[in-house]
Amino acid sequence: MSSKMTQEGLHVAFIMDGNGRWANFRNKARYFGHRAGAEALRHIVEVAPHHKIHTLTAYAFSSDNWGRPQKEVSTLMKLFSSYLRSETRRLRENDVKLSFIGRRDRFSKSIVRSMEAAEQETYNGKLLHFRLATDYSAREAILHTAEKLKADPKINRDNFHYLLTQSNGTVVPDVDLLVRTGGEQRLSDFLLWECAYAELFFTDVMWPDFREEHLQEALNSYYSRERRFGRIPQNANTG
Repeated sequence: MSSKMTQEGLHVAFIMDGNGRWANFRNKARYFGHRAGAEALRHIVEVAPHHKIHTLTAYAFSSDNWGRPQKEVSTLMKLFSSYLRSETRRLRENDVKLSFIGRRDRFSKSIVRSMEAAEQETYNGKLLHFRLATDYSAREAILHTAEKLKADPKINRDNFHYLLTQSNGTVVPDVDLLVRTGGEQRLSDFLLWECAYAELFFTDVMWPDFREEHLQEALNSYYSRERRFGRIPQNANTG
């Protein structure tokens, strides 16, 4: 059985939208937006533990993104490789555990080796569980899990959740707060099972500009809401 992280905290997920538009507004190539987005992600990972966030999942590359122009996909792969080289040691030194969710068979062998090495080097991180969704589709993940369990007569929510969400030795709790930047308001096939009761926060801020004050704004909104999980509040008038 995979282990759970020992420290309690929020699970916050990010759809990091707006990199390309951010670059276009500045008359720059989309690459500059993606590079600035990587810097924003580094910043949010560093400050997240100070806001009682213990699991952070970021949508880095969807399965549908393979349909983008080949030049942009190639650029994203190079940026991904560079990110892994530069960040693995930093994450380990900051007690952050890195995991990847999504398919790996469509990445180059060198990238897959780097992903596996990064997971191994940061395996013992306890301060934050940082998950990157790469070549990820929630529908595919749910279907894949269902296929693994279809012969199991004892299938239930708990063992389905276990198989679907565990990553790098850790069972991940449901998402508490989902943040999407860039002004769009949709889930885009991201963590559909885990976000069943997540609070949603949408902001017009482009991801490269997203900083700690914007994270605090999202958290303030989260804490101002009453999470009912389908139930009626105890002080409600049910007559």
